[in-house]
Amino acid sequence: MLFENIKVSTEVSKALKENGIVNPTKIQELAIPLILEGKDVIGMSYTGSGKTVAFGVPIVENVKPGKGLQVLILSPVRELAVQIAQELKKFSKYKNCYVTTVYGGVALNPQIKEMARADIVVATPGRLLDHLQRGNVNFSNVNCFVLDEADKMVEMGFIEDIERILSQTPADRQILLFGATISSEIEHIKHTHMKNPVVAEADKHVKQEFLEQYYYNVAHNEKFSLLVHLLNSEDIDRVMIFCSARSTVEMLNNNLRNHGIKSEMIHGKMTQSKRLTVIERLNKDKVKVLVASAVAARGLDIRGITHIFNYDLSKDPQEYIHRIGRTARAGGKGKAITLLSDKDYEVFNSIFARYDLKIDELTAPEFKKLRFEARSRDRPGFRGRHFSGHRDTHGHRNQHGHHSGGDRRRQPRSAGVARPSERTQPRSREMTRR
Repeated sequence: MLFENIKVSTEVSKALKENGIVNPTKIQELAIPLILEGKDVIGMSYTGSGKTVAFGVPIVENVKPGKGLQVLILSPVRELAVQIAQELKKFSKYKNCYVTTVYGGVALNPQIKEMARADIVVATPGRLLDHLQRGNVNFSNVNCFVLDEADKMVEMGFIEDIERILSQTPADRQILLFGATISSEIEHIKHTHMKNPVVAEADKHVKQEFLEQYYYNVAHNEKFSLLVHLLNSEDIDRVMIFCSARSTVEMLNNNLRNHGIKSEMIHGKMTQSKRLTVIERLNKDKVKVLVASAVAARGLDIRGITHIFNYDLSKDPQEYIHRIGRTARAGGKGKAITLLSDKDYEVFNSIFARYDLKIDELTAPEFKKLRFEARSRDRPGFRGRHFSGHRDTHGHRNQHGHHSGGDRRRQPRSAGVARPSERTQPRSREMTRR
């Protein structure tokens, strides 16, 4: 199927073709006709499946340039808002739609002027609500309201802001919810604000034929050593390493650099300009390794990722799906590797309980034990200590600065929590000990 066969104008079709968008993905094929018909739509598909095009193309098609603010798109983070706006500008090149972004951390007045001219506003909820409360924006002509990464916005505590913004839009506006997963909290918006919504659901995660998924059982204090070994031995082009905490992102990035691996980091406490600079460096091959918190898993324009490493796991099983969705995009292949210690077992089992995934266990290869520098950010002037990567069997501090209490793998596991090897597929025969 071609985009030419979807009922969009010549102007939009020409812009898509110029940007190499010719064959629609499954979510685009399902969602675009429904949105063009004016239906409220819940779109679900894995990260990297083309959801921005799925809602962006029909939005641009329906906009009447110069008739005031007609479309509101909410995004959980600034970078994603910027990316969505950039994509919409490409699609609307020949329609001359005016698209602007609204987010925090910058001056209000320029945004006020931009919104006064805009046909489409892409915004983060907090800053848009701030403008609304100040009387800086008028929603009376809004006919389409979009929540992108809807479940992430709920997770980040934006549900009340979303409700307040929605309450100021016309009752007959169209509502579109998009995400890789849709959480139960979204049900309230669905039942309260949407009119007979239609679900457009494609694959929720990348198929195994494109994405290989593996895990290693490894002691917590040996994760860093194994990670460095794999970074040096795997056939890697670009790699993202996910951590569940900002402090871990910072420590891991510092230690990778200390051991000669050129890396950058990205997390939610960095300034927008710094995060965008990091993403640009990765996309331009100035750096191959990106250490990231969950903020980078959601929709950001990071291309060509061949490997995903989960250094640890988020407590939310859905986050695993978003992380691995950063690779094997647009028909390419990728590999996702999880470094699993006993701390991760419970959430790992939850991932298997919720999703139909094939994740094979690999036997850890022999690797050199490295030193890991743990830094305390709470004590000014403290320069940190070096801890050996060797397993500590004497109850001393381990490489991450935590009290080990001996070899944790020998400790009894929590009642009711199975070791991952009891819940997963047999170990892959394709990869052997190096």
